[in-house]
Amino acid sequence: MVSNLVVYQLALIALVWLFLILVWLWPSEPAAARPLPPTPVTPPRKRSTAPPPFPGLTRKPHCDACAQTIADRRLPLPSASPPQIISTRGRRRHVDTSRHFCPDADCRYGGWVGWGNLQANGHPSGGPWRQLHCTACKGYFQETHGTLLHGKRVAPDLLVWAVGALAEGLGIRAVARVFEVDPNTVLQWLVEAADHLTAFSQYFLHDVHVTQVQLDELFALLSAVKAGEVSEAAAIERLSRAPHWVWTALDPVSKLLLTIDVGDRTLTMAQHVVHQVVQVLAPGCIPLFLTDGFKEYSTALLTHFGQWVQPLCRQAKGPAPTPRWMPVPQLLYAQVVKTVRRRRLVRVSHRVVFGTLEAVGQVLTAYGWQINTAFIERLNLSLRQHVAAMGRRVTTLCKHEDGLRQQLALYHVYYNFCLPHASLRIPFALPEPTHGTGSAKRWQPRTPAMAAGLTDHVWTLREVLLFRVPPWPQPAQG
Repeated sequence: MVSNLVVYQLALIALVWLFLILVWLWPSEPAAARPLPPTPVTPPRKRSTAPPPFPGLTRKPHCDACAQTIADRRLPLPSASPPQIISTRGRRRHVDTSRHFCPDADCRYGGWVGWGNLQANGHPSGGPWRQLHCTACKGYFQETHGTLLHGKRVAPDLLVWAVGALAEGLGIRAVARVFEVDPNTVLQWLVEAADHLTAFSQYFLHDVHVTQVQLDELFALLSAVKAGEVSEAAAIERLSRAPHWVWTALDPVSKLLLTIDVGDRTLTMAQHVVHQVVQVLAPGCIPLFLTDGFKEYSTALLTHFGQWVQPLCRQAKGPAPTPRWMPVPQLLYAQVVKTVRRRRLVRVSHRVVFGTLEAVGQVLTAYGWQINTAFIERLNLSLRQHVAAMGRRVTTLCKHEDGLRQQLALYHVYYNFCLPHASLRIPFALPEPTHGTGSAKRWQPRTPAMAAGLTDHVWTLREVLLFRVPPWPQPAQG
């Protein structure tokens, strides 16, 4: 006999099973007819294309050029200048001695230019150069003292022409063949001219006011491997791995070449070049900087145009945030990034690193320009044509870095002071007649130094080589 409890359990299971079958077989509404809950409409998220703000550095970048004391060739300016000498005896002087100074260090007027203490004393022994007499110390010296032509037995015109040929891109051996002198003599002239012209640039290039500066680095190959040490294939491989670069900084408005140097493509060299630009610029002058995509420029510029900034506290309690080394608000820096594939330029993009795009555009709009490095790229072509050691497919490569530096020092002065630029010329108020039968002159030629206000005339190479560089900056005479 079956228990009642078992019967009840079987009945319950049958009812549950029947209920499940009915639910499965019961017709349901289609999915389209069911009312769906309202879904909130979320607009698509737009990512900002603007670069994130510069967070700053917790430590100031180190610059070797700023840390070490570079010995300046010019002596410091004395505290008091001697009195002006005005001669009232004898006839009026006809020989201009305003660009000369007494070389005697013990003389009270030694190193002072145009103070009236010098007199011309004729041509001793019938020589080509005058002798100058200092009325303060009673000393005598030649007008070529302290210049490239001092003590040279060669004709002055031949030496000037030879240096001019080097400045126009001829190699040392080519100049030696043209002027029928020994190549070692031409090399010695180049070394002495480079020292003189380096001092010439340092004397004139200072306190320059510019609105823009374009920087670039140019590949230069050196044949700095002595014969016999390595094979030719190993020499080519070594030079391809460790090339030298010519670094330049140019003002695109006046075309003034601010600095030029040689070194590897590293952060240390970028710091050194920016340091030289800062030394040339006037105090407080912070121009717009334009470069290629080389990332080390931003660190170099931040080193010289930065300041410590204390960030604001985001919390009411807790320690104060660490100070950050940030660019000064006046600093504007933009890059021209070029993408090259298979030696072909496929894309050019612009990137504003420091400052805003509106501030950068405001500086460039005054000249009708956009963000570019076209002017410094054009300078690279001039370098290839005027510096024999930088030409392509030439046999005039320098064996050492010093030789390249010497040729660049010559080109630096020749480009800024002696070479007129067609884009810088200005029209005469009235056309000037020529001595021949040609048409009247309508344009006044100008050099980058004239456009920058550093000089008032086009210098000849003879004037540059005969210029006696004073030992210190000369104050304006009242």
